[in-house]
This record gives sequence, C-alpha cells and structure tokens, in this order.
Amino acid sequence: MYKNKAKDGRNNVCGHKIKEIREKLPEKTSQRKLADMLQMAGIDVDKNAVQRIENGKRFVTDIELKVIAEVLRVSYQELLDD
Repeated sequence: MYKNKAKDGRNNVCGHKIKEIREKLPEKTSQRKLADMLQMAGIDVDKNAVQRIENGKRFVTDIELKVIAEVLRVSYQELLDD
C-alpha cells in the first residue's frame, strides 16, 4: 500500500529543515516574514501555511520547494536531506 507521508507520519520531509534554516538566518526571520518573502517571490502562502509546513502538516509542492530554497539561499537538496 502506498502512503504519501514521511516515515514519521509528516506530510513533508523538508519542514523541519526549513524551520532550522529560518531560525539560523542572520537577520531574525519570523514565520510571517518568511511568508512575506515567499509571497514576494510569487508563492501564495501566509504565516499559517509556513507554520503548517514547518510542523509537517502541509504538503509542499516541487514549485514551492524550489522557491523556498531560493528565498533561503540553499539548495533544494539541502531541504530534502534528513
């Protein structure tokens, strides 16, 4: 049987890494600020969506993953590595 969830039951494998990178940014970056940055880059997400992504409760599309990586200035592979 196929499952569209990570081994730990989360809906994505990148959320925890996104949170980790966001919290380590030189300029303090809240979830709201990250959402604003993503909106400026063309992805329609709000603070609640960022929160759900970081908590693993929301799926992340490949398009979103690419833009998130660009905004955070990391490779998409870094976001996917456990």
